[in-house]
Amino acid sequence: MQVLARGLLGVLLWLGLGPVLAQTAAPAAPNLLVEAARSLGIKQCLPAVTRLASLAVAGSRMHDVLVDWDRAKPDGGPFFSLLGINYGGQSIAATITTIPQSDGCTVAAERISVAPYTCQSIAQVELKGYTANALLPTFTVYTRADDPGASVSLIDSPPGCLVIRRHVQYAWKDPAQNPSAPR
Repeated sequence: MQVLARGLLGVLLWLGLGPVLAQTAAPAAPNLLVEAARSLGIKQCLPAVTRLASLAVAGSRMHDVLVDWDRAKPDGGPFFSLLGINYGGQSIAATITTIPQSDGCTVAAERISVAPYTCQSIAQVELKGYTANALLPTFTVYTRADDPGASVSLIDSPPGCLVIRRHVQYAWKDPAQNPSAPR
């Protein structure tokens, strides 16, 4: 249980998260992904969507959302989302996917950004203690044994680096429903 709670905390720190489109220009504006999920009838995994989306758009100037869901059983099927988030001088993309299950929700989240540094310098500064796994000569995935659901992918894109931070957690449960559970 501690690994699951720590894993979601890692996601929260990393995401620092027919189609429905929306846009907002004020940081205090409502979280459009949470509003969309609620209006579509997403209930079981709404706490996960709320936590991740709130962190993803915190401090942003504007954000857009694109969602897709199982229209026949909105609360019983997967909920997919893509967020475009603008922080002023930089925009990122984030994805949040939830799948309800009998023992909680499977949650997958990604934060996709471009850094104006080389991938090698990012790895040296930010990914100490990670294991490097080269998928291609210019595409390396970094993982840690103590957090098997998380990875950081660095893709050389001169003069910068495409950074994809990804986390998957199975059987996530809302800590608010079990206050004694570690967060």
